[in-house]
Amino acid sequence: MIERELACRLLPRIGPTEVVYRNQYHQIYRVTAEFEGFAKTFYVNDYGQRVGVLIVRNHEVLLVRQYRFLVKEVAWEIPGGKVDPGESPEGAAVREALEETCLRCRNLKPLLFFHPGLDTFDNPTFMFLAQEFEELPQEHLHREEVCERVWVPLEECMRMIFLKQIVDSLTIAALFAYHTRKFHPELVCP
Repeated sequence: MIERELACRLLPRIGPTEVVYRNQYHQIYRVTAEFEGFAKTFYVNDYGQRVGVLIVRNHEVLLVRQYRFLVKEVAWEIPGGKVDPGESPEGAAVREALEETCLRCRNLKPLLFFHPGLDTFDNPTFMFLAQEFEELPQEHLHREEVCERVWVPLEECMRMIFLKQIVDSLTIAALFAYHTRKFHPELVCP
């Protein structure tokens, strides 16, 4: 009962949100939370929902390479991207995998759900596992995004994380979730 009272006192009164910046990819909004005795203003980067797809074949994971501005190099990643308006997370995962790998994934299984940040970064992320897919002609590949795709053994992917060769948080989370499930199959994302 005491914990519940404490939690209720910690819950703030939330003021209205005000968009202070918007472009085609995201918006930044300001909101004030009034706690007991003080107030805090948050500037939230809202990128919307995001998806990633871990595509597995015979103990190998399909990684793609894309140029990433913040690391100034071509990075190893799993396919993924933004959920478009009116699109389900699963539908976005199928579309992103097709665009970035030329594989049409079927029978996706939820792998993991997480929030990359909890105060100022709004980007709920859905991760899926695909073990069934069909190869489509290469003209579906978005060459302006992806420069390479490679099947990599799962254990090599895990090693690449610790060697800082895979640094994308979406990819790392998916690989750790899948690797953990190998040893704990009872862990299932609803």
